Amino acid sequence: MEKMKVLYCVKTGDMKDPDPARRGRLELRDTPIPPLGDEDIRIKVAYCGICGSEPHVIGGIFGWPTPFGLGHEASGVVVEVGKNATKNGLKIGDRVGGNFRTYCGACYYCRNGQEQFCQNATEQPAFAEYLLWHESQAVKLPDAVSLQEGCLLEPVSIGVRVTDKTDMRVGRRVAVSGGGPIGLLVLQLLKIYGATSLTLIEPAPRRRELAKKYGADHLLDPTRQNIVEEGLKITGGLGYDLVVEASGATGAAEAALRLVSNAGTLIYMAMYPGSYDLPLNLYQYCYSKEITITGTFVAPYAFPRTAQILSRLNLEDFTNTIYSLDDYEKAFEAHLSGEYPKVLIRCNPDL
Repeated sequence: MEKMKVLYCVKTGDMKDPDPARRGRLELRDTPIPPLGDEDIRIKVAYCGICGSEPHVIGGIFGWPTPFGLGHEASGVVVEVGKNATKNGLKIGDRVGGNFRTYCGACYYCRNGQEQFCQNATEQPAFAEYLLWHESQAVKLPDAVSLQEGCLLEPVSIGVRVTDKTDMRVGRRVAVSGGGPIGLLVLQLLKIYGATSLTLIEPAPRRRELAKKYGADHLLDPTRQNIVEEGLKITGGLGYDLVVEASGATGAAEAALRLVSNAGTLIYMAMYPGSYDLPLNLYQYCYSKEITITGTFVAPYAFPRTAQILSRLNLEDFTNTIYSLDDYEKAFEAHLSGEYPKVLIRCNPDL
């Protein structure tokens, strides 16, 4: 049976733990290439981005037994098409990105318009030379979108999902807390939506600079400024109509509450520690202010629309740092350093 290289987590643990015995460990393994189903397509993976959630998963947040495969932000080229994979119009040679989750289409949630909660969802690791997807998962990339940019389809879809969960209208005051890749992509999308007083809250100077480049009107450093006081000054004492907390920091999660206007919306879209409970005064925020608090879990029904918007975003800074699949250790070191907006792994050198 033919085999391919796939990156696995073989030991869970904090990837920054100074003790190698406790540190999470990755390993590139030769893995059998799965057979093609009648409605499947086989993709030769070009690029896969390292997601900010990856270190959390490797750290054991979900308690998955090892080994488990990694990677979900993929782009590539279709190299094989199942005999019944005809509904999406895909053909050999098409450049695609897409949804890393396969949904069953039959459970209660799939039939209720909530496929993100599919009871039978499956995933295949995309830090791999090849990827097998059901044809419904793949989206053909527009001609103007490169394969490097195409692997950002999944993270940008999370931003599209955020906008889906807001009552966003032109002129609404918006703050984004956290200038990681998702936060910076969300900021760009909300700028397109007509956000005003658009504020990024972020301690890292380089990320604040990027936010300014992408259209932020105001930049706040939570290590040097009282962000609640400054945010109220920016909004004339009203607070923000929309606050998106994308940092995953527990301190930022609490501060975000105090930035929301009356009847405003607060979206917690990051992955927080599983043991963290948010202190929430229900009288103050839900009764007196009538704020809406929600979150995001993956991006149902967003991928075709995301493909349409990719070429309107500034993605150059997210596609400059690239490592080969064999250099996965250096790639994750670069990601953990926080120095780069995004780190990509090139899974096949000829693409």
